[in-house]
Amino acid sequence: MAVVNQYKFVGIDNSTSGSALTPFGSGNPLVSETYLIKSILVTSAGTPSVTVTNNSITTIKSAALSANVTTELLTQPLIVVGGTTLTIQSSTADSFDFAVSYLNIKKEVTT
Repeated sequence: MAVVNQYKFVGIDNSTSGSALTPFGSGNPLVSETYLIKSILVTSAGTPSVTVTNNSITTIKSAALSANVTTELLTQPLIVVGGTTLTIQSSTADSFDFAVSYLNIKKEVTT
């Protein structure tokens, strides 16, 4: 089995009221993957609170953000293992953007 490391970035521009956003899709990473998240940056037009959950467990619950200021939510790397879901949610309907920089560690079966 070979391990392949890929550095990736995903960003979402959201304007939906308090919706829960899943930057990698539901149930991702795949079972054969692990994500090591280095950075979660958020910017909002208003002053929402932001909650990050990893497989339904609250990982980050931030204080209200400042309007039109980009804020780094992580102080340490966050690991998301295969088959779980990372969710980022804003408490208000303000325009809300976030960007995630991560390392995708894939286990590939080679024959």
